[in-house]
Amino acid sequence: MSFVADLHLHSPYAYATSSALTLDNLAYWARLKGIDLLATADFTHPTWSEQLRQNLVEDPAGTYRYGGVNFIMGTEVSCVFKQGGRGRRIHLLIFCPDIQTTARLTSVFASYGNLKTDGRPTLSIAARDLTHLILETNPDCMVVPAHAWTPWYGIYGSKSGFNSLSEAFGDVVDCIPAIETGLSSDPEMNWTVPELGNKAIVSFSDAHSLPKLGREVTVFDGKPNFGALRAALQRNLVDYTVEMYPEEGKYHYDGHRKCGVSRRPGESDSEGDRCPKCHRPLTLGVLHRVLALARKDFGTDKPKNKMGGATPPSGTIVSPTGRPPFFRMVPLLDIIAAVRQRGSNTKGVLTEYEALVRELGSELRVLLWAKEEELAQAARMDLAEAILRARKGDIHIEPGYDGVYGKVSVSAPAAGR
Repeated sequence: MSFVADLHLHSPYAYATSSALTLDNLAYWARLKGIDLLATADFTHPTWSEQLRQNLVEDPAGTYRYGGVNFIMGTEVSCVFKQGGRGRRIHLLIFCPDIQTTARLTSVFASYGNLKTDGRPTLSIAARDLTHLILETNPDCMVVPAHAWTPWYGIYGSKSGFNSLSEAFGDVVDCIPAIETGLSSDPEMNWTVPELGNKAIVSFSDAHSLPKLGREVTVFDGKPNFGALRAALQRNLVDYTVEMYPEEGKYHYDGHRKCGVSRRPGESDSEGDRCPKCHRPLTLGVLHRVLALARKDFGTDKPKNKMGGATPPSGTIVSPTGRPPFFRMVPLLDIIAAVRQRGSNTKGVLTEYEALVRELGSELRVLLWAKEEELAQAARMDLAEAILRARKGDIHIEPGYDGVYGKVSVSAPAAGR
């Protein structure tokens, strides 16, 4: 048995998030997406925490239920501190076995930051010290570095990160079971970093709005509850992950947004790491950092898709070293928007999205498993063909850089059905 999990998302009380991220809407969109297990998000925020207490129902399996969806207690925090003569800003995911533990942690965290101003609170404490506090509160808790490679807030980030997990976490590094890839990297990139050989590599959405839910997910072995999740992370029982193309992420390449400058890592190495227009430092992207820490050549072009086994669909990337496989997808809303030549959040695109998902069961099934004849019956031919092309990687991507999302083009036939 396996379950689909998205364990990095936010509530309406986090900075720059949608007010529509209510429990009702999260449960509804989780069903649309095909997600079995969600993190509650933002459990340190007093208003959201009270809503969780009033509405979630604990079941005997050690999870919480709402609207037909399983939830576990999970949140993201921002650690701001100095270490090694540098300022550090690191985001961490925290997962707890029960709501009683979240209350104790919230009480502890209140000494290090204002929990009322942001659902993703800023805490003035080192990542290593925070991990100690969390595990002392309840040793069953788990800490996972969030979007590990992003320049500004990733554990490996070029702006304020570290060169190794050991440097960041010291004596508790063995208590870190996994890292989250973030949108601008994928497992294949992470496989090249030697110290990650014994860590689970997971991917989640970091959704700030409902349509972004499930844009990346991890499929775990077991049942959708905290105990199974903990075992899966600690023993690396990841079945596979579903990824956006890393070029779509807003920090994949090096660059300078203000001047519209985007560079591959090799170009920055040969031409310098300053903007050729204004001469300010470039933001060195995720691919650059992966190359630096891997100490080996990794292609800067889009990795070629390889066929996987019978369960994952075409486009699966299979690890030559036995790591869990993964596959890439383009979000369905983006495909519909490209074919219809409209914005992804427009009413017509959302209406077509919901109709297709209800017909075929979930967005994941539409994108990855529905047969060609099912797509042809449920969708107009131009859209069905675009979905099939996206499965095969027959797309064009202009990579993201310095906070600018990459642009994906899914060509459509000249005439629809």
